[in-house]
Amino acid sequence: METELILTALAILFLVLLSGFFSGSETSLTAASASNMHKLAREGNKRATLVERLIGDAESLIGAILLGNNLVNILASALATSLFIQFFGDVGVVYATIAMTVLVLVFAEVLPKTYAISNPDKMALTVAPLIRAIVFIFSPVVRTVQIVVRATLKLFGIDITDQQKVLSPHDEIRGAISLQAEEGGLVKEHKDMLASILDLESIQLEDVMVHRKNVEMINADDSMEEILGQVVKSPYTRLPIWREDPDNIIGVIHAKDLLRAMKARNGHLDQITLEEITQKPWFVPETTSLQEQLAAFLDRKLHFALVVDEYGALMGITTLEDILEEIVGEITDEYDTHQTGIRELKNGSIIVEGTTPIRDLNRQFNWKLSDEEAITIAGYIIDMAQAIPLPGQKFTINGFTFEILRRRRNQITSIRIQPAQAEE
Repeated sequence: METELILTALAILFLVLLSGFFSGSETSLTAASASNMHKLAREGNKRATLVERLIGDAESLIGAILLGNNLVNILASALATSLFIQFFGDVGVVYATIAMTVLVLVFAEVLPKTYAISNPDKMALTVAPLIRAIVFIFSPVVRTVQIVVRATLKLFGIDITDQQKVLSPHDEIRGAISLQAEEGGLVKEHKDMLASILDLESIQLEDVMVHRKNVEMINADDSMEEILGQVVKSPYTRLPIWREDPDNIIGVIHAKDLLRAMKARNGHLDQITLEEITQKPWFVPETTSLQEQLAAFLDRKLHFALVVDEYGALMGITTLEDILEEIVGEITDEYDTHQTGIRELKNGSIIVEGTTPIRDLNRQFNWKLSDEEAITIAGYIIDMAQAIPLPGQKFTINGFTFEILRRRRNQITSIRIQPAQAEE
């Protein structure tokens, strides 16, 4: 009799441990990093490949673990009830319930799940082979349960046969980046850089191009000496060249092509023709996304393109550097004139040029100004005010106070911005 009681007690303890194994396995496999498992699997880790397969069929995995967990919990409770009744009679049912609740809660739920959530990848790799065997053994029962569950849900008008992920892969990555940044795992510069890469598909050339009024161009009717002088003075190596009308771009002059031609003619400018130093212009639509344009730059092995609207009118220019700056921030060299157009004052306000892109302000100061209706801060104010404000006028929009400092004709050139926090 004593031997039977001891065996029953040992069986109960074993079943509780088995329940803890199921609980910990469920937590570790659902919390394991899919990216880490994929990386390990590509490196040849067979257990990581097994984890990937188990996670890939989450419904069967969870079904098998729940089935096993419920079986051992119910069996352990039944044995404990029988054991306690033998010792305490009918009141043993109450004692068995209390004892099993404590055992299951502490040793079969909280303890294994706490460990699993602290070491999900390590535990997932450890339990994967055994869980795979359990999933295989329980698969007929799990399939039957799945059929019953889906049929029951259909009675209530719920069909989960073709359920799709709510978030796209880009949204999931963006969420992971934001989470890591908030928890301190990413510095702001790295977070902005990673987020910018994901934004390349949604940003168009018109958002980053150099507007035509700021583009330095060469008149084809100028003498070769005047063209050389302009190329030498310019901080840019590529300059569009036009004839008769600034919209009539006939090519692009590269400083290196001009230098090569001068060397070949021993410096005799009068022997150089425009045709030999002019490259064929490349026109791209302003609605092209940065991702598409980056791929086109790489494919054509070119760094310079002219941006046109739907009517073929010149809107501006774009370069490979413009796209890279959207990812890594402003890139300057020894010939660039460094003008950010943003100046911070001691009182917390900020003076900016009207042409400053809203995205640059949002990135630098962690603001959330909308750039859906306008690209520049001047355009943002005009869109909100529904008019072209005069110097001295102030507008309070979404907690920000905008004061117009200067205006040239119909263009706002300088603005003072008082952020909500600085104002308080």
